[in-house]
Amino acid sequence: MKKPLIIFGAGDIAQLAHFYFSSDSGYEVVAFTVDAAFIKEATFCDLPLIAFEEITQFYAPNEFEMFIALSYSNLNSVRKEKYLAAKSLGYKIASFISSHATVLNEGRIGENCFILEDNTIQPFATIGNNVTLWSGNHIGHHSTIKDHCFLASHIVISGGVELGEQCFIGVNATLRDHIKIGNRCVIGAGTLLLSDAQADGVYMGVATERSKVPSTRLRGI
Repeated sequence: MKKPLIIFGAGDIAQLAHFYFSSDSGYEVVAFTVDAAFIKEATFCDLPLIAFEEITQFYAPNEFEMFIALSYSNLNSVRKEKYLAAKSLGYKIASFISSHATVLNEGRIGENCFILEDNTIQPFATIGNNVTLWSGNHIGHHSTIKDHCFLASHIVISGGVELGEQCFIGVNATLRDHIKIGNRCVIGAGTLLLSDAQADGVYMGVATERSKVPSTRLRGI
């Protein structure tokens, strides 16, 4: 029998969480919840949408688990706030780990993690609580990703990296081995990071500029 699950959220990520949990987990999604101020309809994905302020009246914490399906807004602080609020109500917090991910770290993965397909998590790596790993990332051996981080797609975290809390890493970023990233850092898309990053830092890759030669002058293409 599948375990009943409530998803916090009513946007694209909540819809994706519903798909992944329903198709590739031991959970059955039974309802959604958001703060009352954000409820516009009574249902979402054809399931009840209940005000978070009233959720315990309908779904007892000792009978249902919860998953917080939110993005990286305000450097993951909104997702962190709702994760802690759900825990304070007594809900056990679920994680989703795709069966199409390669996970070799002996289960060192925290609560409310959203680990999608084609991620590779090498031995001795540690994933904290409330961490999102979108599809196709490499998490190297002996690396640590601390709580409340969001990693987009096709990121390389080399071996022995320490990633602080509430960090965001954009698509195709690369972090060399044995560096430390401070809390609340933003590593932009395509960035190559070769040394430690201080807390609250923003590191952006250089965008590709248009060539002065127009495409009509290129031969063989």
